[in-house]
Amino acid sequence: MDKKTIEFNKNLRSNKKIDFKAGDVVEVYLKIKEGGKERVQIFKGLVLAVKGKQSSSPTLTVRKVSHEVGVEMIIPILSKNVEKIKLIKQAKVRRAKLYYIRELTTKQSRMKYKEIKEFIKEEDTQKNTEEKQNDTEKIEEKEEGKK
Repeated sequence: MDKKTIEFNKNLRSNKKIDFKAGDVVEVYLKIKEGGKERVQIFKGLVLAVKGKQSSSPTLTVRKVSHEVGVEMIIPILSKNVEKIKLIKQAKVRRAKLYYIRELTTKQSRMKYKEIKEFIKEEDTQKNTEEKQNDTEKIEEKEEGKK
């Protein structure tokens, strides 16, 4: 490829990591413009496939069942309309693509999930350590005041 296309692809790429795989349950926060207003819509579903992890335009195929009707969305991960993608659960699956789930009933498509705790940002951990230090200092001051 010529330098222009390589440079263009580098500029498109962001620092978002693609830590999703087939079998994960995710919440996708999509920005939607209606008239003059903008709102965020949440689409929660099962990841059937992740395509193009190494390319400049990776996509997720997410499926959910709403009122007994299957709804699928192909979501470009690096799109400006995707505010964030939150991982809810991870399932133990043995396939990279779960397209066979389309033919299964809701009851048949149940999987064994392991719950994911909220992801703690580094800032939160730093705040917690600072709070613990402040608490220990206060306790030490109280003990010195009693003596």
